Amino acid sequence: MSQLSDFVSKNHHQNVEELKELLCIPSISSLSEHKEDIQKAASWIANKLESIGMEHVEIVQTKGHPIIFADWLHLENAPTVLVYGHYDVQPVDPINLWETPPFEPDIRDEKIFARGATDDKGQTFLHIKAVETLLKVENKLPVNLKFCIEGEEEIGSPHLPQFLSENKEKLACDVVVISDSDMWDRGVPAITYSLRGLCALEVSLKTANTDLHSGMFGGGVQNANHLLVQLLSTLHDANGKVNVNQFYDDVLELTEFEKEQIKALGFDEEKLKKSLGLTELTGGETNYPYPEKISSRPTLELNGIWGGFQGEGTKTVIPNEAHAKITCRLVNNQNPEKIQGLIKKHLEEQAPKGCSVKVTLQDTGNPFLTPIDHPMIQKAAEAYEQVYGKAPVYKREGGSIPIVSDFNHTLNSPVVLMGFGLPDENLHAPNEHFNLENFDKGILTICSFLERI
Repeated sequence: MSQLSDFVSKNHHQNVEELKELLCIPSISSLSEHKEDIQKAASWIANKLESIGMEHVEIVQTKGHPIIFADWLHLENAPTVLVYGHYDVQPVDPINLWETPPFEPDIRDEKIFARGATDDKGQTFLHIKAVETLLKVENKLPVNLKFCIEGEEEIGSPHLPQFLSENKEKLACDVVVISDSDMWDRGVPAITYSLRGLCALEVSLKTANTDLHSGMFGGGVQNANHLLVQLLSTLHDANGKVNVNQFYDDVLELTEFEKEQIKALGFDEEKLKKSLGLTELTGGETNYPYPEKISSRPTLELNGIWGGFQGEGTKTVIPNEAHAKITCRLVNNQNPEKIQGLIKKHLEEQAPKGCSVKVTLQDTGNPFLTPIDHPMIQKAAEAYEQVYGKAPVYKREGGSIPIVSDFNHTLNSPVVLMGFGLPDENLHAPNEHFNLENFDKGILTICSFLERI
């Protein structure tokens, strides 16, 4: 490790300059005017992979943006690691809040500021540099290795699942490693071992064939807004529990070890309430502590409700239509399509008299979990501790990254999320940045992980 550390330290400036080149490319996947930039970023990464010694480098064109694949397969009895990352970035709006132009990387306060610095060009680049370091210092890798780097993560990875399904043998591996998450705090590494899944629905309720005058018909006909509120109120009980039959049937309770890990993270309720401008944290199930509710319990949320007159002033109508958008965050072992079906059935069965209800099923994403005691997770923990001098904490993430589950299920391989970002690095926001204190350490941690497995 000392030789690797010396090499990384010696090449720090050159490595950062190369990252700047990548960050200069405005590879915004959601905006069609940046299609050429997407191609440019894909070519840059492909050329870099080839230059460091990766083989069979391909730019695979999809119906959307390209996927870059490369491998190094020279060891018969060693495990195979697949590294996933993405080179596309979010739009930069509002541009006036950036202190420096988002695609002109700027270093200040030992941080590199640019769109994509932490999400996910910077973190993906760490893996490229780790491979280069190992090949130049040791003339070989300790494992077989593959890269799969896409350009559509920020728009939901619409074409990656098909690519995975059609290339199972090509992508076959013993572990998938992803660096697109964060550490717990400065100097405190973290391994995210679980992500919640999701499902979405929209419910529309209709009464009469038109809006009605509230003076002529008020008190005598059904009001769609009233009925929708009545219907939506059946989705939860008084204690915040989801009141849909069989909703919790597949939910697995946390182990005592997992509960202790959550407690060890530390939670300052008063600090959070102050930062959010709240007086209480009483959402969700009342018999679970807040850190568990936002990471390891399923939810059903009303994201939008509308119906009737929305304009300025007053319009005395009885609306004949009302609508609501619903999303659920789901935990390991829950099936998104099953949950959608249960909610749809509940809404149809609980529909008040005098109306019709239509439920439209929308997006889904599977939850993900690699057990804390999995050998690959433990090797990652050892690598973090060697480089950072501190054992990582284990955390469940309340959000969803559906593609992680796709890798897990399609390739039948465990996924290790090794994040090197920090929670305050403004990903998706103006002045996104990456703390350079985790640049060299990130490279060395990845090197250590590869050697340990």
